[in-house]
Amino acid sequence: MKALNAVIVRTLPFVPKAIVRRIASRYVAGETLEEALAVVAALNAEGCMATLDVLGEDVTGHDESEQTVQAYAKAIEQIAVRGLDSNISVKLTALGLKLDPKRCREQFARIVAAARATNNFVRIDMEDSSVTEETIRIYLEFLEKYPRVGIVLQAYLHRSPDDARRISKVHGNVRVCKGIYVEPPEIAHQDRERVREAYMELVDLLLDANCYVGIATHDPVLVDRARASVARRKLPREAYEFQMLLGVAGALRRRLVAEGHRLRVYVPYGEAWYAYSVRRLKENPSIAGHVLAGLFHREKRP
Repeated sequence: MKALNAVIVRTLPFVPKAIVRRIASRYVAGETLEEALAVVAALNAEGCMATLDVLGEDVTGHDESEQTVQAYAKAIEQIAVRGLDSNISVKLTALGLKLDPKRCREQFARIVAAARATNNFVRIDMEDSSVTEETIRIYLEFLEKYPRVGIVLQAYLHRSPDDARRISKVHGNVRVCKGIYVEPPEIAHQDRERVREAYMELVDLLLDANCYVGIATHDPVLVDRARASVARRKLPREAYEFQMLLGVAGALRRRLVAEGHRLRVYVPYGEAWYAYSVRRLKENPSIAGHVLAGLFHREKRP
């Protein structure tokens, strides 16, 4: 299977864009804010919350980051105008973190100001390990200015338990995910079961510290372990939420909602859908097989 996935990744540049669009349409809400808001409304009707993500990262110019800021401001405004249950997720490299950290902070401050105006929540996405420390620093800086800011920790990184303890001191709002970026064994667990163990170690550490935890996974094993962890602590549903990607594990998502759990769906959109789709496959070849499967089967969205 690994060999097949590698072949799929190598041939991606030769796959017609129309076919990639067909596959991506399951996981990406569309190119426009209007399309994304329609998906959020449908998810809300299903009993799910949402988080909007304007696609784009690792910008090469400040004009790109300016467009991203304006897109988020508009999204925040329309979420409020339409009364939708959605917050936003932001990648700091889309605001120029690797170009100019100071300017990135200024751009992020504008997004936070827009969120403050409508009392919305802003999640800072975690990216590859080259920006982990700076991302956490920016999060802690802005948390002092606006309490409705959250962060993401990746379970496969060896450093994450220490980061979780840092964040637990301020009772942060944390999304826990496995981690998708390809990282070396020196800094990241490689074994699937060890990553699962690390994942639950983070979830348990944060829950014990009374942090609000976004349990972001489609892994049925981890979902069951997390459900048991929540049940042991007799936590109210307001103390945590499950999170999933758009177009993935729909049956499991609906089951969790039916059981009374809060569940948020990650809704990416924007003109950078193609680059996003290809980059994700290259970063994690293990999911490349979904491209092939998607040609023959499409799960209804949302």
